[in-house]
Amino acid sequence: MTLKVLVVDDEALARSRLRTLLGDCTAPAAEAAAEAADAVQAMKALQRESFDAVLLDIRMPGVDGMALARTIASLAQPPALVFVTAHSEHAVQAFELEAVDYLTKPVRLERLQQALQKVERLSQSARTPGTDTAEETLIIQDRGRTERVPLAEVLYFKAELKYITVRTATRSYILDGSLSELEERHAARFMRIHRNALIARRAVRALEKHFDPEEGEGWAVRLNGIDELLAVSRRQLSAVREAIAA
Repeated sequence: MTLKVLVVDDEALARSRLRTLLGDCTAPAAEAAAEAADAVQAMKALQRESFDAVLLDIRMPGVDGMALARTIASLAQPPALVFVTAHSEHAVQAFELEAVDYLTKPVRLERLQQALQKVERLSQSARTPGTDTAEETLIIQDRGRTERVPLAEVLYFKAELKYITVRTATRSYILDGSLSELEERHAARFMRIHRNALIARRAVRALEKHFDPEEGEGWAVRLNGIDELLAVSRRQLSAVREAIAA
């Protein structure tokens, strides 16, 4: 499929650049089906036809991109939002508006392609009956970049000093937050195994004997996707056994 994209930016050169990049996209293919220089033009385009995604600048004369995004989100069938801006300080606010991605100028083809792949996945899940399109995600600030990390990819949360390590099969992130809040909010997905750790219920592979230099002989869980062992406290041992047996 070829994604239909609305490009919204008050600078003609920026629109031209995005139009060229969209034409170079192949997986998925995409086209700049329409352009708008401001919020009024954008809404007229959205009323005329439907789009799979909107590439949206934030700082524009009149109604800015954030305000326009709220209006777009209120539509009966809103397109996916991808913010494109030179100003990274709006990233968290953009993701709170459920943007699919946040690209900083100058946009690279590789990053645009990644954003469009997210749009394609969202579009495909919307067409699949019984699919939950509102995938739960964590918003994580990482080295000056803001990312959405799907909860379905998280294997464990581990409290260390003032931060929480968020571990997926491919990498680790640092999250500023409370382990107790995460446990309360995502109890259906994660279970506590220790005062400092939550694990994904679906990821538990094995429970095994383990010797810890500090705590002595005890138990630990092994998770799918990583080699690391995580200690299980005596208090949580029975709950972990039940999870494995379920």
